[in-house]
Amino acid sequence: MDPVVIPILVAAIVVVFLVASTVRIVPQARRYNIERFGRYRRTLQPGLNLVLPVADRINTKLDVREQVYSSDPKPVITEDNLVVNIDTVLYYQITDPRAAAYEVADYLHAIDQLTVTTLRNVIGSMDLEETLTSREEINARLRAVLDDATGKWGIRVNRVEIKAIDPPNTIKEAMEKQMRAERDKRAAILHAEGDRQAKILTAEGTKQKDILEAQGTQQAMILRADGEAKAVERVFQAVHRNNADPKVLAYKYLET
Repeated sequence: MDPVVIPILVAAIVVVFLVASTVRIVPQARRYNIERFGRYRRTLQPGLNLVLPVADRINTKLDVREQVYSSDPKPVITEDNLVVNIDTVLYYQITDPRAAAYEVADYLHAIDQLTVTTLRNVIGSMDLEETLTSREEINARLRAVLDDATGKWGIRVNRVEIKAIDPPNTIKEAMEKQMRAERDKRAAILHAEGDRQAKILTAEGTKQKDILEAQGTQQAMILRADGEAKAVERVFQAVHRNNADPKVLAYKYLET
């Protein structure tokens, strides 16, 4: 190969490398923090970006979409000195990539520790019954504290949800016994109410039956009496129309 060509090829390769090093393509919903000689310079937006070769380097690549972080169950003591394990899920979003990279060393660990501390403060002022029935209030208080604290880290907490509240086994057994007793009580009440309604309906049916039978008997007696009265009346009318002998009349009176 011609000795003159070799330097030209080397120069061309170096130029291509330098040009390639100046181009950075950032995907949608991503942000790249650029440092120049170790100092923060700017944040690259999605699309084609140009940087200085050698001088500029990418320090952090961040996803600015809403993220879901589920922490492990944390033991928390209630006001009545019972230990409950609370499992939370956090929905957050990076709003300032520079702050998320430089204001806190590990924002997920910081958020997790802050969640535990806030939970202990909130649950520590509630007894077990209130804790089990006040999830919405706990969620709201958690979100307010977390959103305020993480704002300076360039993170917005959109929602905090309590997935599970796990009381001690002895408390769960007592609650299960209480629920079972309540179910048995309701079943007994329903059974007794059913028997009562059945007896009432039976008595009502018997009453209606007796009334109908009495009314039937009464109607029959009335009809029978009416029939006998009409028969007697017709007999007397026939006797009087035929001008009957007094002896015959006496006999009919006696027969009647």
